[in-house]
Amino acid sequence: MDITKRFNRIVAIYFQLQAKPMITAHNLAERFGVSKRTIYRDLKSLEQAGVPIYGEPGTGYSLVDGFKLSPPRFSEDEILTLAAAEKLMQKFGDLDLSNHFSSAISKVKSFLRYNEKINISVLEENMVMGEIGERFNHNVPSALSKLFEGISQRKIIDMDYQSGDAINPARREIEPVGVFHKSNFWYFIAYCHLRSDYRRFRIDRIHKLSLSSRSFTRTHKPLSNYLKQEKAPPTTRIRLSIPVQFARHLYWERSYFGFISEEIHGNEVIMTFECPNMEHEFSRWYLMFADQAKILEPEELRGHVKKLLDNIKI
Repeated sequence: MDITKRFNRIVAIYFQLQAKPMITAHNLAERFGVSKRTIYRDLKSLEQAGVPIYGEPGTGYSLVDGFKLSPPRFSEDEILTLAAAEKLMQKFGDLDLSNHFSSAISKVKSFLRYNEKINISVLEENMVMGEIGERFNHNVPSALSKLFEGISQRKIIDMDYQSGDAINPARREIEPVGVFHKSNFWYFIAYCHLRSDYRRFRIDRIHKLSLSSRSFTRTHKPLSNYLKQEKAPPTTRIRLSIPVQFARHLYWERSYFGFISEEIHGNEVIMTFECPNMEHEFSRWYLMFADQAKILEPEELRGHVKKLLDNIKI
């Protein structure tokens, strides 16, 4: 079994080398859950088998340019995953990304066996993702793909962006670093020439966006570096008491409002939150189930809820 595992891992390492221009032993060790020493031994085995690997410990490894083996056939699970991924891309990607992905998948499908194509067709006919919805501003349906182009080509992007507290959009010249998805929204980190600093932006707040021919003015670190540096907004601890039979209705949305834990006491569930926006977001969410949930703390939340109720115009 150990020999089989090692063989499969070595083959997988080869395909990682073939898929990336450069990869470190640290990255490979994390991916396969082994030590870097084990990775070094596996790389040595590949070299002894005649695979030309370029690199050294501490720097990174890659295949000598031009060397490739014939791709292996897809497994049945991998084939079905391709079909599912295409549906997911249509749902959660932007217009350009969805079209490009569908085009790429069509090329992959052309190499499949007849029965494999039949299996994909059956899955496609019986997988419905529903309406696309309001993922992006209608003015920029290809925002994600343009940002990806800017990141990969190291090109400056010009955009009109409306921040959360602004009445009108402002012109920004940015150098995009990376894109991430959080709490049902797409965000990206970029160096903003207007602010002379790195900023977080939300894609649905872009009014206009275009890729320029101007190159980046600086070298940026990986996205993870800037995400670690971001200061978490101050939060308020909130505790609610909710009947057990009703609490399940909150499971799907509570993570968006800072849910951290729950405890069951008899017929009640005590939910604890650390919410960064108690006054405007949490209090409005609470009104959806206020007849079923009792506020245990803080007292300020009761005040915000009462104020909202007083302002309701019927």
